[in-house]
Amino acid sequence: MIDPLYSLSGFVVGMLVGMTGVGGGALMTPILILLFGIHPAAAVGTDLLYAAATKAGGSLMHGYARSIDWRVVKRLASGSVPATLVTLAVLSHFNLRGEAAGSLITLVLSVALFATALVLVFGGSIVAAYRTHVQELDAQRTATTTVLVGALLGVMVSISSVGAGAIGVVALVLLYPHMPIAKIVGSDIAHAVPLTLIAGLGHWMMGSVDWHIIASLLVGSLPGIVLGSYFANRVPERTLQVVLAITLFTVASRIAYDHAATASSIFTAFTRSAAP
Repeated sequence: MIDPLYSLSGFVVGMLVGMTGVGGGALMTPILILLFGIHPAAAVGTDLLYAAATKAGGSLMHGYARSIDWRVVKRLASGSVPATLVTLAVLSHFNLRGEAAGSLITLVLSVALFATALVLVFGGSIVAAYRTHVQELDAQRTATTTVLVGALLGVMVSISSVGAGAIGVVALVLLYPHMPIAKIVGSDIAHAVPLTLIAGLGHWMMGSVDWHIIASLLVGSLPGIVLGSYFANRVPERTLQVVLAITLFTVASRIAYDHAATASSIFTAFTRSAAP
């Protein structure tokens, strides 16, 4: 059965992704946690496979338009795939449905959301300052740094499902200043497919994926992405980015507050039980 509320959420997020190119995991995971009360681990695992399906469609479109640099995708994946596997191996030793795993996921999610919001607002200024004060890296250092960026994204995405969008794009803009933005976006999306798929399958093997929710989200998000892409050039991009950034700041603050309250209650309970 398709749940219309999940489909409506998928449609809204899909429209934003189609118009701005970012916001999939950064919005969908918090929506699942805050609005639908899904456990953080299940929200992350479900969103990862949902993202793999949607980004696969975007990757096909960019591949058809020849706007993917497969050399860059290979470098990112060389760091992200091993980092994802290691992160999943570490997570497998935790009870993902427990309080400790939920607190870890919400903590990383909050940091990733704040970072994404900052990138949306100040990304242009960051790139300009970087190019003013830092000379272009040589080919070897660029390749090595790209692998390290991929590893960082692998850890962040595996834990929180956030980071492969805006953060990845800005990192590539800094590392490849002469690459057209269309190729940077296309390469980032193409890299996100294996990253989210591997991480999502790992979460599925650990039992933190809800296929019913994925199906409902896709029913809404696929037409939403198409419609959002149609309006992409008809709505001021900067306005959308600022609105999206404010939303992410608000959501991250709420998740961080809830995380702090949960962590405090766990600490209080632990100290009481340890007291003589």
